[in-house]
Amino acid sequence: MNKTMTFWKAMIPLTLMILAMLYTIVVAEGAPHIPLLFGALVAGLVAWWSGYTWEDIETGMYKGINLALPAIVIISLVGLTIGSWIGGGVVGTMIYYGLQLISPSLFLVAIAVICAIVAISIGSSWSTMGTIGIAGMGIGASMGISAPMVAGAIISGAYFGDKMSPLSDTTNLASGLTRTDLFVHIRHMLYTTVPAFTLALIIYFIMGRNTGNGNASTGDIEKTMAALQDSFLISPWLLLVPLAVIILVIRKVPAIPALAVGIILGFLAQIFVQGGAAGDAVVTLYSGFSIESGNEVVDSLFNRGGLSSMMYTISMTIVAMIFGGILEHTGMLKAIVDQILKVTKTARGLIPTTIVSSFATNLTCSEQYISVVVPGRMYARAYTEHNLDSRNLSRAVEDGGTLTSVFVPWNTCGVFIYGTLGVHAFEYAPYALLNLFVPIISIIFAWIGFSIVKISDDEKEKILEETRDLDERSVV
Repeated sequence: MNKTMTFWKAMIPLTLMILAMLYTIVVAEGAPHIPLLFGALVAGLVAWWSGYTWEDIETGMYKGINLALPAIVIISLVGLTIGSWIGGGVVGTMIYYGLQLISPSLFLVAIAVICAIVAISIGSSWSTMGTIGIAGMGIGASMGISAPMVAGAIISGAYFGDKMSPLSDTTNLASGLTRTDLFVHIRHMLYTTVPAFTLALIIYFIMGRNTGNGNASTGDIEKTMAALQDSFLISPWLLLVPLAVIILVIRKVPAIPALAVGIILGFLAQIFVQGGAAGDAVVTLYSGFSIESGNEVVDSLFNRGGLSSMMYTISMTIVAMIFGGILEHTGMLKAIVDQILKVTKTARGLIPTTIVSSFATNLTCSEQYISVVVPGRMYARAYTEHNLDSRNLSRAVEDGGTLTSVFVPWNTCGVFIYGTLGVHAFEYAPYALLNLFVPIISIIFAWIGFSIVKISDDEKEKILEETRDLDERSVV
């Protein structure tokens, strides 16, 4: 039997999965794992119907999981980091001094800028949210600021820094995949990202002035600080733990060994600084930290972390990549993209189409890497044929893929944020302003032709000639 995948066949598993997901999330208020497994089952049946063997389908599943393995390792390490840093008093120390130094009215702006600086330095939005972010959530809660609002500011800052960092994996992926110089790619993203972040900071400032008037009194903040002092030994020396991790990554130590150093330092701090037993520190690494301080805010902030807290996220990542792997390996995503290209006739329409396609890939394949890889591969030739420089494509897949991944609760990014910051995607979505504004600004710029770089006909022919063989090999 010949392998044939049409647009309408490819839409069957996507449509049924989305319907199942909507029912599960909205009506049943359940977890997204089962709808994705259901979608994978339907995708497998459609692939078999189209001539693919079980070996083909199985290969797609394993390729999808393999793509997510680096993320799974990071997720595991972040769980261990949260547990060890809470147990070692590192998070308590960051929150304590943060409450002293940052006023409620400026907090949203301050935490967004701090996360941006850290993410630029280390190149990872996830590591930033899993370290500085959890302290920021604690400070915001102690000030009486809405958790979704704080999470939105943290996410905005972390993703701004991630996009602007030459150390970022998605930034390098987008530039490398589209054959765009890394720093050319970063400079081109400034056109959409800087205005969006500036607008976000202005709104956070306005929101902060209103928030700062109200929910938490000085007495409440002082009670929280007193509870922190009663529960942990607060010391500025403990700030050397996150500083050590930041310095290691700045010096181009990979994220995994850098986080491992942070975990070890937090583990040792729980034993030698906080005076805990070694056995309790080991339990904290797996099960998370446990505390009964008598202060509701402190207890809700610090009873968390550990490897076990990330099992939901890890299982979600595996399930999502099983579904996404089948869709990509069996040609379903290519069939959908090919159909979209038939109705995209102009260069002005190609960039918005790429952005929407990247977001749709986040919805259906549940992984930001796929949302960069698939449109980046499928639209590359179309951009050249429309005389568009590759930097337009590299920016579009980041604006539409990397940034919108946080809005999908079953995407690995949405799941990670929920597991790390404790806020659901539907709750923080209105406040993740950078992630909302960038795709919109990018589409507007495409329509009016601003910051769109063209190539000459001679350059177009040269690129088509150079990439013809590569394009043929990339077809599934």
